[in-house]
Amino acid sequence: MTADGGGRRLDVALAAAGLASSRTHARRIVEEGRARVDGRPARKPSLIVAADAVLEVTGIPEGGEYASRAAHKLLGALDAAGLDPSGLVCLDAGASTGGFTDVLLRRGAREVRAVDIGHGQLRPRLREDPRVAVHEGTSIRGLDPTDVGGPAQLVVGDLSFISLVTLMADLAALTAPGGGLLLMVKPQFEVGRRRLPRSGVVADPALRRDAVLGVVEEADARGLELRGVAESPLPGQDGNHEYFLHLHRRDAAPRGADTPAEDPRPAGAARRIPRAAYDMIEQVLPRTRAGSRAGRRRAQAAAHVTEHDLGPHRADGHRTEPRTREGDRRA
Repeated sequence: MTADGGGRRLDVALAAAGLASSRTHARRIVEEGRARVDGRPARKPSLIVAADAVLEVTGIPEGGEYASRAAHKLLGALDAAGLDPSGLVCLDAGASTGGFTDVLLRRGAREVRAVDIGHGQLRPRLREDPRVAVHEGTSIRGLDPTDVGGPAQLVVGDLSFISLVTLMADLAALTAPGGGLLLMVKPQFEVGRRRLPRSGVVADPALRRDAVLGVVEEADARGLELRGVAESPLPGQDGNHEYFLHLHRRDAAPRGADTPAEDPRPAGAARRIPRAAYDMIEQVLPRTRAGSRAGRRRAQAAAHVTEHDLGPHRADGHRTEPRTREGDRRA
């Protein structure tokens, strides 16, 4: 696509110059703030650049570009959690094109089990890597750990079109006792259809906080201890805020592991979580004013928080691309 003066769109120009593998890749580079035109940062893929403009891409990681934009989200989350996957057997829940898998391999993972309900999305270089076990056409929901080689020492997940609450028992079972999880919470898939704006963007901080709190409550009920909460360093598709939860599976069997998937309690019934977990959420997503309706709801939820089973606080303990990332997404 060219302009009247002979210029081209920036994303087209980057791909044509061999600085990006495709226009989609070029758009990702621009959105990440790594494109330069005549030495100046360029922020819009649609920017028309002259034919003689000097184009540059900065921040290229060792080993080349990551498999997807999502890789940069996991990089930030691993650093925030102080997690080192080196030497670990890992599971990527909803691997898609392999952004998370790519990061785990470059950080020294011994093996990555790439699980996704889709087919043919994983980048060829990752598919061909002997450290990657590809499990395509496989849903996280109801997945028996023995079908993917047994529980993993570290489980990471970027799942869409389903609530993590419905998958938490499965994710806990896929994690070895004493192992860790780093899961991305997407509020747009947690708040429910009635509370999701038509735009698909959860702009209300109280709703985002509700989303994170609900996932943490379910995780705690499944024997997973919250070790940290961090906002994703990059926004999600359409600008949604996303949050990573660092969870640790207790050595004992997860509570509720032998119970039916459906929760017998009334809808909306609050669970009890340790005060330390509540405080970690509070640091990232503070409560709204107590005088507001949302603030009163939060205060009511806080009343259910106790300090049972609470040990020392251990905060250091632990795509826009084709989207069929876990069907759990489409299940």
